[in-house]
Amino acid sequence: MSVPIRRRRFAAIALASVAVLATATACGDDSSGTAGNDGPITLVVDVFGDQGFGYDELYKQYEADHPNIKIQERGKGLGLGDYNTRLTQQITAGSGAGDVVALEEGTIVQFYAQADKFVNLADYGATDLKGNFLPWKWEQGTTPDGKVLGLGTDVGSMALCYRSDLFKAAGLPTDREQVGALWATWDDFIATGQKFAAADKKHKFVDSATNFYNVVLMQIAGAGTGYTYYDKSNKLVIGDNPDVKTAYDLTTKMIAASLSNNLQSFSNEWNAGFKNGTFATIACPAWMTGVIKGQAGDAAAGKWDIAKAPGSGGNWGGSFLAVPKSSKHAKEAAELVKFLTSAKGQIEAFKKVGNLPSSPQALADSAVADSTNAYFSKAPVGKIFAAGASELKPVYLGPKNNGVRTAVENSLRAVEQGKSAEEQWQAALKNGEAAGK
Repeated sequence: MSVPIRRRRFAAIALASVAVLATATACGDDSSGTAGNDGPITLVVDVFGDQGFGYDELYKQYEADHPNIKIQERGKGLGLGDYNTRLTQQITAGSGAGDVVALEEGTIVQFYAQADKFVNLADYGATDLKGNFLPWKWEQGTTPDGKVLGLGTDVGSMALCYRSDLFKAAGLPTDREQVGALWATWDDFIATGQKFAAADKKHKFVDSATNFYNVVLMQIAGAGTGYTYYDKSNKLVIGDNPDVKTAYDLTTKMIAASLSNNLQSFSNEWNAGFKNGTFATIACPAWMTGVIKGQAGDAAAGKWDIAKAPGSGGNWGGSFLAVPKSSKHAKEAAELVKFLTSAKGQIEAFKKVGNLPSSPQALADSAVADSTNAYFSKAPVGKIFAAGASELKPVYLGPKNNGVRTAVENSLRAVEQGKSAEEQWQAALKNGEAAGK
């Protein structure tokens, strides 16, 4: 899940979640407990995001099958940025992290250098499960020297979610096949947005420039260099990678056309934008469907639909589960990781929150491949998301990817507020270099 980073609740809830984790850390909590030698043990699972990872029913099943184990989940409702900051502190300190922790695709690389503070899941039979994951997903969870740092949860296969009622009112097609045919390229997407804007003065075409940018960059880089701000030797190349500038220029072109709602992703205002229906489209990896449903609510059911994204392929988001060495129950935690990331576990998560499996077996299962989503006008989400998942081209994200990305996003938000696109590109380079060193 994306995540990308990839989310997502009102500030009060996120702050409360941070406070819970901060209290646990401050008290020296080892995040695992025992009730005596013969009593049950508690495994703490740290996740993030408004929807969490969809594991509630899986926890119940695992506890029923393992009477000596109780599972406590932390972090649901916590934004990814706050989660990553807290986790980095906990891993560095060697205490406070859960027995099982989620690592998002944009941050797992930074933990390669701290692999000695994580359990090598290969020591608990993970290598035998290699065929249960898409090859590139397995590779992302493995350090350069072959340690299995994390097992994959989801991937973020790309689509576009759109408000069919707003498209109809603007005189655009509403059928998802016809909508997808409107935009073979991102330039076509912008042109479609200009038609929408000419007919609808009340709503904006896209939610935010930064979401648009990140999706375009991941797609272009997947088909191009294969990396974004760092090359595969971890050299910072923000100003030398043409894929970054291409994505930036497309985004500022979209902004110049007045298509953006100027919302910051996962902010209160962005959440309100869903509820109030202030924008017509959003870049839509599989996990975003759960976010949209959670934020837009029942009143918008049937108003949203899903179409093919412009261009070809692309991935945004996806996570892994890992076991810190600070866990006092590493063996039991590793077994739980294997269960949650199994094909069955990934199918359950897909049903619950829409997270697209990284398991080929799960992707091929009829529960995923033949699935539809009633909220999104019965869109064939299995066909739309799963069909191309095995063909996704991974994009390498360097050790300080998030900091560099934030610098670029800040520049794009400044452009949304009327600043010069060229001046802000220079600011993105300067601030990105500083953040990436």
